[in-house]
Amino acid sequence: MEKFLYEMHAHTAETSRCANVRAKGVVAAFIKAGYDGAVITDHFSPSTFEGLDLNWDEKVTHFLQGYRAALKAADGRIHILLGMELRFAIPNDMNDYLVYGITEEFLRSNPDILTMGLSAFSALAHENGLLIFQAHPFRIGMRITNPKLLDGVEVYNGNPRHDSSNDFAKAWAKKHGLLQSSGSDYHEREDVARGGMYFDSEIKTNGQLLAALKSGRAELKTTE
Repeated sequence: MEKFLYEMHAHTAETSRCANVRAKGVVAAFIKAGYDGAVITDHFSPSTFEGLDLNWDEKVTHFLQGYRAALKAADGRIHILLGMELRFAIPNDMNDYLVYGITEEFLRSNPDILTMGLSAFSALAHENGLLIFQAHPFRIGMRITNPKLLDGVEVYNGNPRHDSSNDFAKAWAKKHGLLQSSGSDYHEREDVARGGMYFDSEIKTNGQLLAALKSGRAELKTTE
């Protein structure tokens, strides 16, 4: 059976301050590596907007820069989907959450996302059919959270500059019956093709992505 490979965790320099490759380069790298699509999960956190005097709509527009540039660069050669890596503006909470299925309309309609905290955001996300995966939950500085508020766990994070303790993440997901994901956590050119997921069918829309993730049938790509 044919498999379709998608990147589930990628950042662009247009939006994520910690990323060093612009969207055009991100797209080119994953096309060259043989991927069929990529979810652009730029950081949506206080640091994304630090030092910028922007209202909420302007913040959303700023956040979407990387995704829009990737979509333009792809020009139909690879499927580009919108996601985000969310970190709340809550003191001493450094956790990151990969959110799949988001839309521009969802973001513009919810100007208090950053201050919600996971419990309130989980309720909102599930009301809107979104999925929440905790990113690299066992990396230093992170902490495990209530699994009932999550849909899944990033059990394989391919970032070579961090020890994400992927084995612990996988065990945690299995213990609590959570969905599993893998991603390259792309920030630098060297990060390409270090993670991803193989799906049974081509994913062109967020709806298709959500259904494929919920099925639990995807195969995880790792570099191990």
